[in-house]
Parts: sequence; structure tokens; C-alpha cells
Amino acid sequence: MATRDLPRAARAIDEFLDAMGLSGDPSIVGTGARVAEAWDSELLAGTEVDVARLFADEAWVTSKPGALVVLREVSVATTCPHHLMPALGEATIAYLPGRKVAGLGTLARALHALARRLTLQEELGQRVVDALHEHLHARGAACRLRLRHSCLAARGERERAIVETIAASGTMAPGGEDSALLSLALGPG
Repeated sequence: MATRDLPRAARAIDEFLDAMGLSGDPSIVGTGARVAEAWDSELLAGTEVDVARLFADEAWVTSKPGALVVLREVSVATTCPHHLMPALGEATIAYLPGRKVAGLGTLARALHALARRLTLQEELGQRVVDALHEHLHARGAACRLRLRHSCLAARGERERAIVETIAASGTMAPGGEDSALLSLALGPG
């Protein structure tokens, strides 16, 4: 990944605010630096996390496949690449362990690492599912995201709707041998 240039990013934000006719407003003094720092330390922090290493360090081999693991209502924030506006909500992650298992905190850290990037909601859910298969060798995996998109609420349609996506693969995918577990794992919508 390229090195981030926070002073340059801060100048770009200040220039943007000036271009929008807001440079004389005293309440925005220092906004460029604050925005650059927020993007670096929070909104794009996941780009610095190696998800493979996270699972390698915090997963362990199991002697036999285990029962369904479900982590519900994990708070999640991501940023849409189309308007650079956040989407906030909850995720439910479920998987049927294969050769490896991970702690619940590891599942949450992986979700946050994948969410703290510029990503579409549909891609985020699929990336979580793919990570569970690739790094834990899950027999089946699913991720439901229920997010409110600020680009939908603050502009255009001005709707507070929740956008829900479900990604599932392996034995939990529709038509898979454990697909009946999908509704059990994800619970009511």
C-alpha cells in the first residue's frame, strides 16, 4: 500500500472547503487536519490490516468440525466508494467450522478490518464469507449486513431505509446441504 501523506490530504480538504465557498467560516479552522486524521486512523484503518495474518495468529486447528458459530449484532461502519459517505449498522456472521476455529473477537476484528476500507456493502459481506472459507476452511459461512447509508439518507431520496444484504457460501449457500441453517444462523430479518 502507498504511504499516506496526511499533510497533503489536509491541504486537499482545506482546498475543497475553499472551493465550496466556506473558507471564511471560523468553525472550519483545522478541519482539513481533523478529516485527514479521521480517514487515516479510522475510516481507512482496515487497509493496514492483513486479514490472513489476523487469522493465522488467532485461529487454531481443531480435531473435528464443530457446531454452528454465530456472532450477532456486531456494530459495523464502512464507507461507500461512490460518495465517500459512511454506512452504519450491524452484522451477523455465521460459520460451520472446518479444520480451524477462531475466537469471537477475531471474527469481529476481521469484520472491522474488511469494513474500514472503501467498499460496497455487497462486497463487504462476500469478503467476510470468503475470509472464513480461505483462512478457517469453514464448511459453510454467511454474513448478513443491515446498514443505513448516509448517502441515501442525506441526499437524493432522503430515506432512512435499512439496506440488507446476505452473502452465503459453501454448505450454507442456497441449495447447500446446510442451507437450512442459514435462517437459523441469521435469525429474523
